[in-house]
Amino acid sequence: MATINDVCKAAGVSKATVSRVINQNGQVKDSTRNAVLQAMKALGYQPNVLAQALATNSANAIGLILPQFQGSYFGTLLHQAAQGAQKARKTLLVMDSHNSAKGEQNAVQLLQSQRCDAIMLYSRHLTNQALKELQATLTVPLVILNRTIEEVGLHSFGFEQQQSSALAMKHLLALGHNKIACIASPLDSDTGRLRFAAYQAQLEQAGIAFDVALTFEGDNMMQSGYAAVVKFLEQKAIFSAILACNDDMALGAMRALHEYGLSIPSDVSVIGIDDEPAAAYSVPSLSTVSLPIEQLTKDSVELALQLAERKNIQLVTAHRYLGQLIQRESTASATC
Repeated sequence: MATINDVCKAAGVSKATVSRVINQNGQVKDSTRNAVLQAMKALGYQPNVLAQALATNSANAIGLILPQFQGSYFGTLLHQAAQGAQKARKTLLVMDSHNSAKGEQNAVQLLQSQRCDAIMLYSRHLTNQALKELQATLTVPLVILNRTIEEVGLHSFGFEQQQSSALAMKHLLALGHNKIACIASPLDSDTGRLRFAAYQAQLEQAGIAFDVALTFEGDNMMQSGYAAVVKFLEQKAIFSAILACNDDMALGAMRALHEYGLSIPSDVSVIGIDDEPAAAYSVPSLSTVSLPIEQLTKDSVELALQLAERKNIQLVTAHRYLGQLIQRESTASATC
């Protein structure tokens, strides 16, 4: 295996010169740099990444923190982020915050200690104020996903959660449904609160009384969507439609309805939010509100890379993305 001394000998330069070329710091003539790079290529020399990080105080990496790894939604986000980092020749360091505020804080601090050049945080649990305070403690840029925070110095990317949930509700109301159950995302998360608030607001605007018996707080997983329907039916709740605040819970709800002998959408209409790939292939296919997760991830990765390179950034800090209704087979006009 070739060493840095072999590169020095082949290029006819000192170890300090080779180090400056590898770490891209200090002044080196173009001819000398080319000679070193050619020697490295010919010898198959691979620089020590840890040594580089210590020398430059940078791991040439960006960090990504997700609340969980399950589900195609986060798989899409991770895939898009990895593509962007690879294209920029950056390492992507990924951490799981375990769906907790403390986990988000710990992951950010750990990635900073790993000398990441920028950190992307998909935040569900930290408050806006906590995120502002966290940013103030960091020496690297922080890009916040799943939130839009109007604050100079904070860079955030988020979906219009209330708009997305309202779209789904308006679709069900337009079909004549007035007994609409809601399977909410966790209400200790910003997303869960906003989507549930839109459900309540749309009921009020339509003159329909809110009925707590038609609500269930899920955990964004299919099992909780299934459990919600079991609860509704065992308690003999009357409903003709279900708004599930994400697609996984909607798919779980559809399974339970099927097992109880109810037809979708003849007996019960079901709509989700997110437009995960499975939504188009379920039977019946799931009506949903599509969120542009790929575009949000692409844009946020590009900004994180620009911040990592200390490039000048426009003053716009909060980037907002709208949902789009996708009507498929799981929703139809109310029959009563």
